[in-house]
Amino acid sequence: MHPAAEDSPLGKSSEYIATYTPSLLFPIPRAPKWAELGLSADTLPYQGVDFWNCFELSWLLPTGKPVVAIGEFAIPADSPNIIESKSFKLYLNSLNQSVFASTAELVEVISKDLSAAAGKPVLVKVRSLDDVAADGVSSLPGLCIDDADISISNYEQPQPELLRCDAQRVVSETLYSHLLKSNCPVTGQPDWGTVVIEYRGPALDQGSLLAYLVSFRQHADFHEQCVERIFLDIQRLLKPDSLTVYARYVRRGGLDINPYRSTGPIKPDNRRLVRQ
Repeated sequence: MHPAAEDSPLGKSSEYIATYTPSLLFPIPRAPKWAELGLSADTLPYQGVDFWNCFELSWLLPTGKPVVAIGEFAIPADSPNIIESKSFKLYLNSLNQSVFASTAELVEVISKDLSAAAGKPVLVKVRSLDDVAADGVSSLPGLCIDDADISISNYEQPQPELLRCDAQRVVSETLYSHLLKSNCPVTGQPDWGTVVIEYRGPALDQGSLLAYLVSFRQHADFHEQCVERIFLDIQRLLKPDSLTVYARYVRRGGLDINPYRSTGPIKPDNRRLVRQ
């Protein structure tokens, strides 16, 4: 368990406060997990963002009439802190009976609070249901590897030793799998996701990649740190010219978390997948 998470509201009974309470946000430092992966804030081999999408955003107009919308929050991957997910939900629920004169005022308040918790500026968008519906459901680029014939029996820890590549064959390709699953390090609840690997370098053996991803099945870690581990393990094996790893996780409690990590600048597509 992440030491800081022990003091968070995750996994505990909580009173749902319905009026604006920014103190509910609980930041968790990234540094200990970076250190576990052999990284520090000054040596991160990637750039990226954590996209959070809230499907239960609501507040009151000055007339007392409620509004519902969808919130999109982009937290920089190099921010000093992640925000513990239950505290994030409790904070968003505290807006339910709070009055805001306009959507712009709401965005300004949320951006200020999330940026303070994360330790870096957080981009906030509030979108109407019609706007999000018009985006539709996204399909993924590349090749799904889920039909690869694999045999695996150890699911407790990620097994980078399973990964293999053909050093003589350099490719530029995108592979993805819907079989990523890990567990919350505090509650043990399952986290379901789809992971995408885009790279240029020695060709990954697809069966070995799928077996490696499945080895996360009982691993306990936060979404962001699972993606960072996958990125690092593949980077260490391939030493690729370019690498992007991202995961689109199934929402829980009205929130989904979607970490993106890349060796270069990217413009992530934040449209939801069919399971989101």
